Amino acid sequence: MNDIILQIIILAPPILLALTVHEFAHGYVAYRFGDPTAKNQGRLTLNPLKHLDPIGTLAFFIIKIGWAKPVPVNPAYFRDPRKDMLWVALAGPAVNLVLAIISALAVKVVWFIAATIPYSPMAEAILVPLNEVLLASVWINLVLCIFNFLPIPPLDGSRILTGILPPHMARQYASVERYGFVIILVLAFSGLLSKMILPVIGFARNVLL
Repeated sequence: MNDIILQIIILAPPILLALTVHEFAHGYVAYRFGDPTAKNQGRLTLNPLKHLDPIGTLAFFIIKIGWAKPVPVNPAYFRDPRKDMLWVALAGPAVNLVLAIISALAVKVVWFIAATIPYSPMAEAILVPLNEVLLASVWINLVLCIFNFLPIPPLDGSRILTGILPPHMARQYASVERYGFVIILVLAFSGLLSKMILPVIGFARNVLL
């Protein structure tokens, strides 16, 4: 029981930050391209309570992959819907990659401090949990980044691909979205999703750390 509580304490801050900033980035870029939908619905905020999906958050603790409540985007406001939607979709995974890099740099700072200052129980009580939280932040942000780059509707990778494909192919590809969530669940619970993305996440983590 204590291990579960400790895991929640370590994972909760980076999960909340990663999910919140991911959705905020989508909404902010959409807003800069002229879409006020997220702002009008109170979603253009860094308040995590506005973005959390209970099932998606719980999934992080169970299957190590999760999601937030998607920020509403209306491409009708965009001057170039295909191109602008590509940038909106890219914003979420990109900001998670930036957070992963910042977290990795912070981990190295913690390691440097731990190696240079004299040992004390107080320093250990601060640096050890901080190190665990930052390592979790690296992993969680890489998960969100790489998972969302998968070209499975409605993940961000599918929006990016739709913006790149010729219009007729993009329309055909977009029609798969009605089955997207089912495809993701099948891949997740069959273990195929982990086999697809965990090697990439592990490689990226090794590069950063």
